[in-house]
Amino acid sequence: MASWVVSECGLKPLPRILNPRLRDGVASSTTFPSKIRPPPICKSHCVGSSLRLSSGLRGNRWWALNVSAPFRVPSVGEEGENRERVNGVEDDGEFDPGSPPPFRLTDIRAAIPKHCWVKDPWKSMSYVVRDVVVVFGLAAIAAYFNNWIVWPLYWIAQGTMFWALFVLGHDCGHGSFSSNLNLNSVVGHLLHSSILVPYHGWRISHRTHHQNHGHVENDESWHPLSEKMYKKLDYVTRSLRFTLPFPMLAYPFYLWVRSPGKKGSHYHPNSDLFVPNERKDVITSTACWTAMAALLVYLSFAMGPVQLLKLYGIPYWIFVVWLDVVTYLHHHGHEDKLPWYRGKEWSYLRGGLTTLDRDYGVINNIHHDIGTHVIHHLFPQIPHYHLVEATEAARPVFGKYYREPKKSGPLPFHLLGTLIRSMKQDRYVSDAGDVVYYQSDKTI
Repeated sequence: MASWVVSECGLKPLPRILNPRLRDGVASSTTFPSKIRPPPICKSHCVGSSLRLSSGLRGNRWWALNVSAPFRVPSVGEEGENRERVNGVEDDGEFDPGSPPPFRLTDIRAAIPKHCWVKDPWKSMSYVVRDVVVVFGLAAIAAYFNNWIVWPLYWIAQGTMFWALFVLGHDCGHGSFSSNLNLNSVVGHLLHSSILVPYHGWRISHRTHHQNHGHVENDESWHPLSEKMYKKLDYVTRSLRFTLPFPMLAYPFYLWVRSPGKKGSHYHPNSDLFVPNERKDVITSTACWTAMAALLVYLSFAMGPVQLLKLYGIPYWIFVVWLDVVTYLHHHGHEDKLPWYRGKEWSYLRGGLTTLDRDYGVINNIHHDIGTHVIHHLFPQIPHYHLVEATEAARPVFGKYYREPKKSGPLPFHLLGTLIRSMKQDRYVSDAGDVVYYQSDKTI
């Protein structure tokens, strides 16, 4: 039975792999071999034909998704290897998080209420208006009082709001903001360029992350280093990658040069990140980024560099910290080790089940429930305002594969200890094996 992805161009078949054995309740034809890059999604402005989906996704001529996800998978009638497990529990009663789950992606999808798939552009725009009003209001208040009691409070609050703007732009990149590709692109460029993020360049690399989540070699964001590569790192590079706070300031540098072991820039149209038909989009985003950078240079002359640093520069770096901390904790730091996959052991479903939900207290609403991350990774087309409900509906299907997030107080200070511990312990994975776990560096 064929397997498909929902892409910017409608339904596309995934490449077949000649292995009849089923994994994860998904035929092995739905997995990509470790040395084959998934087929590129069509040009970002390519528009799929009209679709009528029983899941509640309804398309029109502007319907598009910027991150692919498996859409249809085979029935479970032939899932022989999974019948002996229930939610990854072996015969001896122990849960194995790296074992193939006994449910399919369609089982999760079927548990999610149909209205959770509906995108309301007016509701999405209301969040944009809310956040932009708060951003300008905070800046006006800080500039009015202009004293050293207010400035630190402003930096923290404004940096958090910059992060909220990023999340809304991120939704535009996924197509979960609205079904109108033009609206997604315009809003995404405005939001991301305002915080010095190249919209299309980042959108495309983030698509790669979602298509390959949990894969040791092919994942794009915070993927593990192999033991061999880790031991080749020079002292400075290793220190910058694993010594706080340096890893939490990495995002702007990642946009320029990516991470160790990978080449390319999010700003260069000929980068390895992009295929030829995406180059115009990358040029557009780089031009928007350049325009914002030029505006900041002008403002530094108009109001003075110190004032610009206080109003924009410091909040920008707090936004970077938020982005790096949150994205890192989506995939690291659980009390039990999370599996990473290679080769035939990897599938979209198993990779997605290695992600984590996190509770950020009052910040959950401010940053649009991005901590509700497992469902988002499996179905990035679900709007952020439905993620919590969709997760609650899917939890009975997940069973032990869903890792309950530790409840936060008003502010998520508990995650600082998690971050510190993970940075010390999670250094590399073995060079061999198709199901691997992070290991610590015993020499330090």
